[in-house]
Amino acid sequence: MNLLKDKKNFAYKDWLYKALIFIATVGIITYFMPRDSKFNYQFDINKPWRYGQLMATFDFPIYKSDEVVKHEQDSILATASSYFNLDKNVGNDAINRLKKDYHNRLLYILPSNDYIRHIEQKLSEVYSAGIFSSEELDSLHQRKVQHVMIIDNKLAKQQSVNHLRSVKDAYAYILHADTVHYRPEILRQCSLNEYILPNLTFDQTRTKTAQDEALQNYSWAKGIVLSGQKIIDRGEIVSKDTYNILESLRKESIKRSESIGQKHLILGGQLLYVCFFVLCFMLYLDLFRKEYYNRKRSLALLLTLIVFYCIITELMVANNFSNVYILPYAMLPIIIRVFLDSRTAFLTLVVTILISSICLRYPHEFILLQLAAGMVAIFSLRELSQRSQIFRSALFVMLTYAAVFFAFELITENDLSKMNGRMYSYFFINGILLLFTYPLLFILEKTFGFTSNVTLVELSNINNSLLRRMSETVPGTFQHSMQVANLAAEAANRINANSQLVRTGALYHDIGKMVNPAFFTENQSGNINPHKNLSYEQSAHVVISHVTDGLKLAEKYNLPKVIKDFITTHHGRGKTKYFYISWKNEHPGEEPDEKLFTYPGPNPFTKEQAILMMADSVEAASRSLHEYTEESISSLVDKIIDSQVADGAFKECPITFKDIATVKNVFKEKLKTVYHTRISYPELKK
Repeated sequence: MNLLKDKKNFAYKDWLYKALIFIATVGIITYFMPRDSKFNYQFDINKPWRYGQLMATFDFPIYKSDEVVKHEQDSILATASSYFNLDKNVGNDAINRLKKDYHNRLLYILPSNDYIRHIEQKLSEVYSAGIFSSEELDSLHQRKVQHVMIIDNKLAKQQSVNHLRSVKDAYAYILHADTVHYRPEILRQCSLNEYILPNLTFDQTRTKTAQDEALQNYSWAKGIVLSGQKIIDRGEIVSKDTYNILESLRKESIKRSESIGQKHLILGGQLLYVCFFVLCFMLYLDLFRKEYYNRKRSLALLLTLIVFYCIITELMVANNFSNVYILPYAMLPIIIRVFLDSRTAFLTLVVTILISSICLRYPHEFILLQLAAGMVAIFSLRELSQRSQIFRSALFVMLTYAAVFFAFELITENDLSKMNGRMYSYFFINGILLLFTYPLLFILEKTFGFTSNVTLVELSNINNSLLRRMSETVPGTFQHSMQVANLAAEAANRINANSQLVRTGALYHDIGKMVNPAFFTENQSGNINPHKNLSYEQSAHVVISHVTDGLKLAEKYNLPKVIKDFITTHHGRGKTKYFYISWKNEHPGEEPDEKLFTYPGPNPFTKEQAILMMADSVEAASRSLHEYTEESISSLVDKIIDSQVADGAFKECPITFKDIATVKNVFKEKLKTVYHTRISYPELKK
């Protein structure tokens, strides 16, 4: 009753977890989607209209193009008056300094008092009219401003720009105002430039107000389209005028849809869209990849990758940052292919790009390019074991992008001169970013608890510290593990299991024997057998302990969980038959405590673990054969594996009877090759 209740609680928690992760995935993706209304048509000047006949469903104005608006507004602003404030204090200070300098030094330079009166008069004249800085006056001339407004004591008067003077102009005017009575060479000795300073400053506030008033009556439209009027039909070329009408329709459509109710409709549509694809993806996992669907870390990895790529795409589009084609979408199927399988990798890519595409202006082109690149990435990376494979895949993906986009442009443009060369630079950046897949795999391994082939290859290197220590401490067990690895890898290849995984697991399955090496026959030398001094129960305990000791070593050396599973399952829930049978033979009619002779297990629950169990038992038993004939090897293999099947060792793993028969044949072939009879070489007769 309690067991049934526990199962119900587990099923409820599992269902709740899947529901929460579904809601979180849909919610996060939808939250980052841009809510701006999208015009449902894509069009360009001098290209054919790809849709059906388009009729106006409401009256709307034909807006002027951006170039026309800018030109007309610039003309209006040029005619609008600019305001400048006249500062009288500048002129008064300059004249006072002139008078002071006259009594100090100019008195000895000027021939008469008439000169100083003339200078004062002209300074007062130019200061009253206003003096500009040379830069300000040049700017007015460049902008072709005709008139400005001079504000003198809150009274504004209009002045022609042609009558305004800069500091340089004022200086020249004073020198040459009356050359008959006042000689310029004498005036130059007075350093007149020290008394001529700009006294007009730009009034930005009044000028901005005047410009805004001038633009208030500006007309943004140059016509109107009435409801029911035909705009364009299928196949017609989009001319410049038609393009302006379509742009006007797009602006009006977006303006009309910016209400709160319309935004709620957009949000509802986005939720339904994302829900549909995420739900289809989870149904695929439930129907065809049950092990991924029920394994939380696999489901979390898949949905995390989908969410990550969708969010990055949405943020780039919303903020108009660079181009989405620099994102290495091909990295997604590569990661899933390495950790899971090709079919799931492809479907995950399809779901991701379909969700991301609704944010883009040209979704069809995006879907076409990403699907092609993703398929090539999957095909080019069947099994990752070397870093060079990532470089090769990145190159293939770049070439695929370039080739497909080039073909697409030939179809749509029909003109090589109009092709978009910048896109190829985006494809190159995409390929460079794709190289970061290799370090990212390590992060994902640690985060989600997966083990890639790259890690397995690194672990199977016999020069690493643990395997090297094993070869030195327990050379017999090390040789046994190497033989088991060869047998198991060959069998895994024949039944489409993961050969690299089973090879690595085989190398580590007996590492626990390093704790008490002398208690295992392959490490014993001579006639020394420590089991002679122990009871059968004690001997069984020592032998069984190599499983728990192996787990402790695996923890110490941070071995992945998949390798630990090989350590715990390579004997499953089997018994130490030598000591178990020996005990029963010495105690006829009695039943032993079977727990003392039984391995902790569990039994194998994957194909690879089942292969290792069979290979381990067969290789160990093959060493005890008195003669190695085809019949004896075949009989031994059949006897051991049939016994494991009869004991129910493989009930919990997805291996078929056909697979077991194939494994048997592989073991027989390999053992015959290993233990074949060598030819005796003849001796030389003397």
